[in-house]
Amino acid sequence: MRSYAEVLRVPGLARIIAAQLVARFPAGMYSLGILMHMEHEHGSYTPAGLVLAAFSIGMAVAGPIVTRLMSRFGTVPVLSVTTIVAVLALLSIATQHVPLWVDLVAGAVAGAAMPPVTPTVRTLYPRMVQQRMLQPLFSFDAALQEIIWVFGPVLLVTLVATLGTGPALLVTIAIQVVGGAFFILSPEVRKLRIPPTSRKLGRVLRKPPVLLSVVVSALFIGGFSAVEAGIIASFGEGALEAGLILGICALGSLVGGFAVGHRGIGPWSITVRLSIVLVGFVVAIPLQDVIGLSAALFVAGLGTAPALAAFSAIIAGTVKFADTPEAYGWIGTGQLLGAAVGSAAAGVAIDGTGGGVGGVYVAVVMVAIAALVAAVFRRHQPDLREGIGEPPETAPVELPR
Repeated sequence: MRSYAEVLRVPGLARIIAAQLVARFPAGMYSLGILMHMEHEHGSYTPAGLVLAAFSIGMAVAGPIVTRLMSRFGTVPVLSVTTIVAVLALLSIATQHVPLWVDLVAGAVAGAAMPPVTPTVRTLYPRMVQQRMLQPLFSFDAALQEIIWVFGPVLLVTLVATLGTGPALLVTIAIQVVGGAFFILSPEVRKLRIPPTSRKLGRVLRKPPVLLSVVVSALFIGGFSAVEAGIIASFGEGALEAGLILGICALGSLVGGFAVGHRGIGPWSITVRLSIVLVGFVVAIPLQDVIGLSAALFVAGLGTAPALAAFSAIIAGTVKFADTPEAYGWIGTGQLLGAAVGSAAAGVAIDGTGGGVGGVYVAVVMVAIAALVAAVFRRHQPDLREGIGEPPETAPVELPR
């Protein structure tokens, strides 16, 4: 905990951590909110999964492009315009009774325009702290963001139970507006200047650690999307049990992140952390009661924040500063494509098996493949156990005053 206290003493860092947490809070609500509302509107989980997949694919396709635009047009203009467009598209989904294809288009537009808060803040971190503090900071960030996944699902399901699916989405949109303004108006964000990169779009993927992180994190997040769909299908739309179980899973992630955040990242770190997640998912397969599923997913959560922190640390330790926004954008793209595949596959599996266990089966397969890929290609993972290094041109510099 001493390393976390040192991180929080950095001037302005506590404020930017709080701002980005509020701005990202709707991320813990949109997946379930869209899934529930579309199932309510269209009558089954297959079209609901397709709309959620369109949302995720929109984010995935636009992510690296939007992050590069920040170096050309400025951080604040890009964040502001994307927030406005995303909110308008989401309002269409929440308030309009339209054919499925219209919801698919609105979902894709909303996803494509989601403001790049995560790449922005993870690009900002190396400019605020010394290199030796980056690994604890990424671990702290990954653990703390589980507040989003602890309270987000519970709040969303509670809103659905009391107000209905449409109003619940409207509340989520309102949170995004408030959180986005808080983040955009933060002094650290307004002062951030990202230098233009000389590389062509996609060239950063030629770095094996970046490509490996994209692929593995895609499979990993896809597994969690499938579990979310499976839990909701098991207990029904608006069931408080579903939000409770997913919140406990996120609580496990919070515990795991703080417990191992000080540990260095080695070649086997991702495999070990994903294996913990896999064990929890496998244990959950035969369970149907709230207590059993909560315990199993708490175990799965113990490996979640540590795995996410490892991906961020690998990017910070291997990529030049000017290319980090795009690299984080590709990580986001991989994760969102995985979420799209996981959601769509879970929707089909749920309808095919007649129960939420279909989503858990999909999750087990995706996370098992992720752990296997990380193990086979472990030599492409840098050894950061002595701390995150300082790749060329990544030395921290002062923010302009």
